[in-house]
Amino acid sequence: MINEGDIVIISPNILHRTTNTEMPKHERLIVNIHESCMAAGNPSYRNILQPLFEQEYFIVRCPLQEQILIETLSQTIIQEIREKRPGFEMYAQTLVLQLLIICCRNIKQTSIEPLESPSPMHERISEVVRYINNHYMYDLSLQSVAEEFYVSPYYLSRFFKEVTGFTFVEYLNNVRIKEAKKLLESSSMKVNLIYKKVGFGSVTHFGRVFKAVTGYAPLHYRKKGK
Repeated sequence: MINEGDIVIISPNILHRTTNTEMPKHERLIVNIHESCMAAGNPSYRNILQPLFEQEYFIVRCPLQEQILIETLSQTIIQEIREKRPGFEMYAQTLVLQLLIICCRNIKQTSIEPLESPSPMHERISEVVRYINNHYMYDLSLQSVAEEFYVSPYYLSRFFKEVTGFTFVEYLNNVRIKEAKKLLESSSMKVNLIYKKVGFGSVTHFGRVFKAVTGYAPLHYRKKGK
C-alpha cells in the first residue's frame, strides 16, 4: 500500500503502470532519470547512490522533516519544467539527484519497505511477468502462456490486467519494443533483423506496434542513438 509522502523507486528495466490514480485528492509526481544523468553530476555516483541499484523496486518512507524537504524539491522541479528558464534541465537534474540522495540516506537507516505480493494470485501473475521478460523473443500467446502455467486463458487475461494494469498483449508488446529500442540505440543491427530478434512475426506489424507504443518509427531511435 502506498501512503502519502511515500517515494517509490523502480528500476528502469521494470515495466510498470500505476492504477487507481482516479482516487479523489490523489496526486503523484513521476520523475524519469537516466543513469547517464547521474554520472554527469558526479563520476562516483554509484558509490553514493548504490542502494538504488540493489533492488528492482521498493518504497522509501522518510521522517516528516525530510518529507517537507522532498515536497519542496518536487514543487521546484515542477516549476522549473513549466517555466523552462535558461538551464532548467540541468537545474531539475540537480534537484532530482538531491531527492535520490535523501532516499539513499533513509534506505541506509532501514526506513524501507519492500513491495510484496499480497496474494497467491499476485505471485502467480508475477511469475508470468518474469516468464514474459525472459521469453519475449519467442512466439508467445495468451493461450500458450496460460498452458505453461496450467491456468485458463480467461483467468490469465482477467488477473493479468488486474495486477499489472496492462492487458497480456500490451505488456508483451511493451517488453518487445523496449528491447528493440535498446538494439536500435546501441547496435548497428538492421530493423529487418531486430523485429525477429524481439519476437515479432513481420516487420510491418513491428513498425505499427513500435509507433503505437513510442509515438515514433523505429528509425527515429536509430538516428537518436548515433
